[in-house]
Amino acid sequence: MDEKESNKTLKSSLVDTKVKSVIPKNRSEVLKWNGWGYRDSKFKVTDQGMIRFTGNRYSIGETDLPFFTQWVQQVLNIDLTLRNVPREKFSSREIPLSRVSTNFLKILKEMKIDHTTDNHARLLRSHGQTLYDIYSLRYGKCFPRICDLVVWPANHNDVISIVELVNVHNIVIVPFGGGTNVSGAVSCPVNENRCIISVDTSQMNRLLWLDESNLLVCFEAGVIGQDLERELNKRGYTCGHEPDSYEFSSIETCILGGWVATRASGMKKNVYGNIEDLVIDAKMVTCKGVVEKNSKVPRMSSGPEFQQIVLGSEGTLGIITEVTLKIRPLPDCRVYDSVVFPDFESGVKCMREVARQRCQPVSIRLMDNTQFRFGQALRSVENIFGNLLDTFKKTYLTHVCGFHLESICVMTLLFEGKRSKVVSHRNCITKIAMSFGGITAGERNGERGYMLTFVIAYIRDLALEYRVVAESFETSVSWDKTLSLCDNVKKTVANECNKLNIKYYLISCRVTQTYDSGCCVYFYFGFNWTGLDDPVSTYHHIETIARDSIMASGGSISHHHGVGKLRTHWYEKHMSKTVLSLYSASKKMLDPNNVFANGNLISFPLSKI
Repeated sequence: MDEKESNKTLKSSLVDTKVKSVIPKNRSEVLKWNGWGYRDSKFKVTDQGMIRFTGNRYSIGETDLPFFTQWVQQVLNIDLTLRNVPREKFSSREIPLSRVSTNFLKILKEMKIDHTTDNHARLLRSHGQTLYDIYSLRYGKCFPRICDLVVWPANHNDVISIVELVNVHNIVIVPFGGGTNVSGAVSCPVNENRCIISVDTSQMNRLLWLDESNLLVCFEAGVIGQDLERELNKRGYTCGHEPDSYEFSSIETCILGGWVATRASGMKKNVYGNIEDLVIDAKMVTCKGVVEKNSKVPRMSSGPEFQQIVLGSEGTLGIITEVTLKIRPLPDCRVYDSVVFPDFESGVKCMREVARQRCQPVSIRLMDNTQFRFGQALRSVENIFGNLLDTFKKTYLTHVCGFHLESICVMTLLFEGKRSKVVSHRNCITKIAMSFGGITAGERNGERGYMLTFVIAYIRDLALEYRVVAESFETSVSWDKTLSLCDNVKKTVANECNKLNIKYYLISCRVTQTYDSGCCVYFYFGFNWTGLDDPVSTYHHIETIARDSIMASGGSISHHHGVGKLRTHWYEKHMSKTVLSLYSASKKMLDPNNVFANGNLISFPLSKI
């Protein structure tokens, strides 16, 4: 290639395009301030007592759900005539006053860094999506401590200026991205007396360059997941990272930076990889300078990879500003499928064999019987004869195949790639599934099961309005301990509910990601809290016991949600003293004044830094 042609190739890689985001700077224009997702999308109870999903963003939009209505009444004993109406907003007197000095505001103005002390803006960026967060916003008191100021850096250099400035003025920084965390990661430490600023990276969302020769792309870290994917799709590429919170998450959680900061995983990780497999370079601004690799080669053997400290740092060491990712051409086709198994054990054994043969499709997920029934309830009247439990198929499963509806479970599959390879891949999975008693259930159920992942998150808001608290938690575990872990956690939760006289509850699980040596298991737990004084504390108590059971059964603290503040107890308990000391030394070196004092992973009092 001559010099002229080489320059042409280089030029075509330099995009530097500002991305028009689906989420505006004023987030509450589109998103709920006290719940999950879009304002126009929610489960609601109609005047006729029927649960309905509103909006047209999802396949079940503007649809009455009679089977789901019946399901929640039977399983959770919900009285849909008694609605616990959430508050519309907090008064200005209920929101903690800002502690930022006028001198600091003046400096920001002179530096032309966008900022605000608006009460609503500060409140929105001081919480995530934990049960405590959302219950407090709807029915409890305002958080005792919220950020004092919100700043919107426009680029990497702005972040450098902000970090330098807070060190001079002894101010605390809490990075904020998509606001989808479920670990308490962006909540403000209650006992922090210094001024706290929330650094909202959402305006840092440019596509900086695209290298088609090497299949690499560089985005600013504030880009929302669906914006990133849309920009790549327009150019014929995909990143393939699709976490459950993909619509609203970012590289800084769940924006692109958040994916990196929490070591995120996506539903398509089998082909595209987890975030640590996708990241080539991540630029992080610390109090001691910028951490970056300065190389785009695929691999290096150049001593310890200290840049790995960026992954999973959860905003405690610096702010991620730019990320270089691997990309792939868009697949030729996408095919869904599903398989019914007689029981959960058969399904797990099938998934283990698929992993052993390393023939996982893009996504392979297994729902237990409770989740299967729940998913089937989320269907409309119009689709009853197209679903798995219509009369004919139900008869076939029970009388011909000998399945019991009280034990069957479903595996959903997604294949991507060239059509010929997808067909052979699908046949391979079907053959393995049949050897474990599985029966194919078709594309429609597979697609529906995959897409419901994005809708399920909306259910908790409805549940809270009818005296039900619910949350999910996850872990990773080796294959030989998967079934016993799932069984132990379910029994632990059931026993504790019985002790507390909680009669109506739900505990279910699904396997969501698979590896050579193990898998990720997601648990969903909720209960009707009628008769209890403090449902959130009760839930936290039961989940804590469940997490202890997870750890005792061979599971991890978290597979992809991170540690945050909610899981620091287990982090400090289960990590070796040497590892904790190594992290502490890194914290002391990179952040000597403890300005990144969000309290995640390990809480460091200023006196100990």
